[in-house]
Amino acid sequence: MFKLLSKAFKVKDIRSKIMFTVLILLVFRIGAHITVPGVNAKGLAELSDLPFLNMLNMVSGSAMQNFSIFSMGVSPYITASIIIQLLQMDIVPKFVEWSKQGEVGRKKLNQATRYLTIVLGIAQSFGITAGFNSLSSIGIVKNPNFNTYIMISIILTAGTLFVTWLGEQITEKGIGNGVSMIIFAGIISRLPSSIKEIYVDYFVNIDSSKIGQSVVFIVILVIAVLLIVTFVTFMQQAERKIPIQYTKRVSGAPTSSYLPLKVNAAGVIPVIFASSLISTPNAVLQALGGNFKGDGWYEVMQQIFSYNTVPGAIVYTVLIVAFTFFYAFVQVNPEKLAENLQKQGSYIPSVRPGKGTEEYVSGLLMRLSVVGSIFLGMVALLPIIAQMLWNLPQSIGLGGTSLLIVIGVALETAKQLEGLMLKRQYVGFINK
Repeated sequence: MFKLLSKAFKVKDIRSKIMFTVLILLVFRIGAHITVPGVNAKGLAELSDLPFLNMLNMVSGSAMQNFSIFSMGVSPYITASIIIQLLQMDIVPKFVEWSKQGEVGRKKLNQATRYLTIVLGIAQSFGITAGFNSLSSIGIVKNPNFNTYIMISIILTAGTLFVTWLGEQITEKGIGNGVSMIIFAGIISRLPSSIKEIYVDYFVNIDSSKIGQSVVFIVILVIAVLLIVTFVTFMQQAERKIPIQYTKRVSGAPTSSYLPLKVNAAGVIPVIFASSLISTPNAVLQALGGNFKGDGWYEVMQQIFSYNTVPGAIVYTVLIVAFTFFYAFVQVNPEKLAENLQKQGSYIPSVRPGKGTEEYVSGLLMRLSVVGSIFLGMVALLPIIAQMLWNLPQSIGLGGTSLLIVIGVALETAKQLEGLMLKRQYVGFINK
């Protein structure tokens, strides 16, 4: 990785892309420390053990902890993207039509996603502000009334739209997927505070006689992290190679090759989707907490949409598994794949072209997604179980999710850098 970066920095165009990405991430990190006017962020300190707050902090890079203008991060945008993609599956005819119109249709769908982001952003930010204010004993809103809540909601929604725009700039002019890079930067920025939290809990706030146990725990934790990193890296790069034969022979072209299908074709997107989607109903529950806290139905819903409870952990894992299957078929469309192979005069040995190829790829993708979903669900769920069983710090509960996102984004970014370097070599060869 470091060798790749050193080579990339020697190329002016790639160096400019990297520096542009770093500059955009710096803007995001500065905005994450600008508190919304009319808010007392210190009121959130007593809610630090709230699972929902920790989930939002992970997605927004601790921006919610400061109740900054970027507190919502890209969470409403991701939720809106999920809804728009689901509506394209023969639910809304207009969206289905747009999805088949190429670049023009994509722009229309993006516009619809932005409009839905505004609606979700205002609703979610209103719920979070009202909910946190009612839960905090000292309050977080200095002048709590409807107009103040609307003003704060508009500011937070504008912050979400700006962060989304920053992500789009990274995608177009920088390195990596913009939205994923912003979440990546937010998680990395929380690393020092997480280490400090573990140090304080296991070396400062304990008896000196238990220091030995703390050392053993830290050693086990480091080993576990290294093993998980190795396992996640291996699984993220594992792929199934499908042999491809060509009926049309071109001079100098190979007569056969292979089509790589990743075991986890969906990448880390299902984890990001699940984290964002579970935060939306939780925001509504926070807003209703002042009036309905203690009611039976409210407590049940709190259990379901809180990842550090047994029902909540199950719902969180089920969402990850479901989105793994859904997004795998979004990434690899069997129908379009079969159509493209047929147009290129290529086929999979022992498989009929057209419908037969589509069914074969769909079946293979389903089997690969079973393995991929179990892998993602297990890595995300195990730290949550460990946190519940041994009363570990809240940051460890989301450690698996954070690792999945960080490793996945790092691998995708490294591959993009390698692709840019390879493209430059080919261009140089042609120019010669």
